[in-house]
Amino acid sequence: MYEPLYQRVKPCKIDEVVGQEHLLSIGAPLRVFIEKGRFPSLIFYGPPGTGKTLVAELMARRIDANFVKLSAVDAGIPDVKKVIKEAQDLKRWGKDTVLFLDEIHRFNRAQQDFLLPFIEDGTIILIGASTENPIFALNKALLSRVMVFDFRELSEEQLLKILHRALEKLEVDKRFTKGALEFIASQASGDARKALGMLELVLEGVECSDIDENQVRKALGDVSYLKFDKQEKYDVISAFIKSIRGSDPDAALYWLAVMLEAGEDPLYITRRLMILAAEDVGLADPMGLVVATSAHQAVSHVGLPEGELILAFATVYLASTYKSNSCYEAIRKARRWVKDRPEVKVPVHLADSHSWEKRQSGERYLYPHDYPGAFVRQKYMPVEQRFYWPKDIGRERKIKERLRELWGERYAEKKDA
Repeated sequence: MYEPLYQRVKPCKIDEVVGQEHLLSIGAPLRVFIEKGRFPSLIFYGPPGTGKTLVAELMARRIDANFVKLSAVDAGIPDVKKVIKEAQDLKRWGKDTVLFLDEIHRFNRAQQDFLLPFIEDGTIILIGASTENPIFALNKALLSRVMVFDFRELSEEQLLKILHRALEKLEVDKRFTKGALEFIASQASGDARKALGMLELVLEGVECSDIDENQVRKALGDVSYLKFDKQEKYDVISAFIKSIRGSDPDAALYWLAVMLEAGEDPLYITRRLMILAAEDVGLADPMGLVVATSAHQAVSHVGLPEGELILAFATVYLASTYKSNSCYEAIRKARRWVKDRPEVKVPVHLADSHSWEKRQSGERYLYPHDYPGAFVRQKYMPVEQRFYWPKDIGRERKIKERLRELWGERYAEKKDA
């Protein structure tokens, strides 16, 4: 039966793990748990191929626990129930169960909540792995019951070490030049699994015993050679966003292709599209944010390569539609106003109905739904001040007309704010 190279050469001891020194070096948090032989439920957050699954396996082995691996992409509550039943049976014999839940951010709130009582009573020790920030991807009830650890992208030097160790373990008759291995490391984007996959492809595809960089390039074929450093990454995403803001779909597609060819995380791209939709498209086309958010959800479910069609769809839509930054400017003005005037006084008629001051004053709140068109003019701020200046663009033109109908001169024309 075929077994991937990364499985055949993976470390058997925690001291053999390359990278994550901030977690695994002597005295570091995870190392302390491992040495003590006990640990709570954990969340490992970080890019693919950084050792999250490996470390979880080694920790389970350290406490002689039953290690069960599920993927939240295709597992559901019935699968978890089966693990829970087995864990309860093993618990009677004094054996712990570590449930490793890969892509845990794919579980919805109900699925996450189902885990809670079994984490609390010790039926399972949960180790969840996520490429999404747990603060945003997981619910608070689950986060309050786990410890979160950040796994960092591997450096090219660390990847080279992993490649050298793999060749030593395999005891192959092939010799790689320094440049050949450095090229593999440079193309792996900090992902050990990806680096070992490329090494395996070269070992299978090159027959000669001495392998140089050119032979590696030929063996890898369509593997992308485009690689950014950190500054270039930010320069390209900046060019992408500015092309969309400038309503140039062709330029936006070019920069999208550059990012995809370089192996950029597609969800990083969709997160930036959501921000752009609110900041630069805004109320000129409210569907922009719907499209961007839908693209983020769709790409997270579909992945690549098919997800690039969704990215292209959202990119062209946002680049081609109407633009307005009025909401962006409005919240900036409001924040500056509040920062300069920190004393906040809620008008009496807007206060909570149980407010003593409101009951004493007798000032009445006018309930808009009791009036024609569900609108009545009344004071909603301590001091009248305007922050939102709608533009005569796209859908926002209708919003501007609506506000003029409601508030009259307040929205009649733009003036300095």
